[in-house]
Amino acid sequence: MQIPFSPPDMTEAEEIEVAQVLRSGWITTGPRTKEFERQIASYCHTPKVVCLNSATACMEMILRVLGVGPGDEVITSAYTYTASASVACHVGAKLVMVDTAPNSFEMDYEQLAQAITSRTKVIIPVDLAGIICDYDRIFSIANDKKQLFQPSNKLQNSIGRVIILADAAHAFGAKRNGKMCGEIADFTSFSFHAVKNLTTAEGGALTWRSIPGIDNEWLYQQFQLLSLHGQNKDALAKTQLGAWEYDIVAPNFKCNMTDIMAGIGLVQLKRYPEILRRRQQIINRYDEVLRDQNLQLLLHYGENHTSSGHLYLVRLIGREIDERNEIIIKMAERGIACNVHYKPLPMMTAYKNLGFDIANYPNAYNQYRNEITLPLHTRLSDEEIEYVLANFINLISK
Repeated sequence: MQIPFSPPDMTEAEEIEVAQVLRSGWITTGPRTKEFERQIASYCHTPKVVCLNSATACMEMILRVLGVGPGDEVITSAYTYTASASVACHVGAKLVMVDTAPNSFEMDYEQLAQAITSRTKVIIPVDLAGIICDYDRIFSIANDKKQLFQPSNKLQNSIGRVIILADAAHAFGAKRNGKMCGEIADFTSFSFHAVKNLTTAEGGALTWRSIPGIDNEWLYQQFQLLSLHGQNKDALAKTQLGAWEYDIVAPNFKCNMTDIMAGIGLVQLKRYPEILRRRQQIINRYDEVLRDQNLQLLLHYGENHTSSGHLYLVRLIGREIDERNEIIIKMAERGIACNVHYKPLPMMTAYKNLGFDIANYPNAYNQYRNEITLPLHTRLSDEEIEYVLANFINLISK
């Protein structure tokens, strides 16, 4: 039996939609992208959405819209993928990393409060595995530190405190305290990469809450300008009679979503309730069998929160890196692909070169050294789930 870690879940419906897009004569940003944006806004209960070619682009573009740059600081977790941190480097801001809390994959909120300075402009919490962070606590910290905040433009001034940008790459469809992921933080970035619950092959979306004194259409237009070379008309607008002429208002970037991608996304969004239901079924079965083992499991579903069920992370209590790695190899020998989420950023060459040292992030290291991620995707059959569980328990029992 061969069980891949996270293959995309595609059906004939996605194939038909892509074929229709190809035959439509409109394959780049156009009507399907705009419709995908409208449907995501409705799903997330937000006024507007912009779809771009990655979650990374979404995070970088909002940092640029906010005017974040040299002299500013951006805080994120040491326990995440590089995109949460690299976007701060892209805009020239100083990257600040915070350790996780003990025995947690979330940032240590006490350390977060201490990390905020008069130069801090943005905090990027990470909704790891599809579980939404404690944004009540994060907003409370930002408000408590409001007197330190020094806005440098109208948008920053309208928010009036450090901005909360959720890296919700894993968390599309998650809920907390009755709110959808996407309507909780000031800005929320989603990923539709090939391994995500909902995929457009590549792609991402940015949602935001309404900001007093800021027109949502103006804000949306800033993303259009940033993602389409600073061109003041997109290709769709230029198709109007006699509307060929355009201006370039800034030497900007190219990171728009295409209608081919959006077409896949529209079908995936229609299927998404069933995708989430199946993921919950798998997690419940994993939990049922593994809760009596010497493991630390994540709480994906609780009284006040519902995960998107993106990743199934477990910690092998009392085990070390070599033992964890050996189990991954043994699982692979039995045809089961596992993974690790994540190797903390201070252990990576790029961030070592920026002066980060894992010795300063002991809790993140402790989470990493015995973490293993089991396959979790909607192409898993019940038989394959039992095969994963039987082999995993066999190996960790030795």
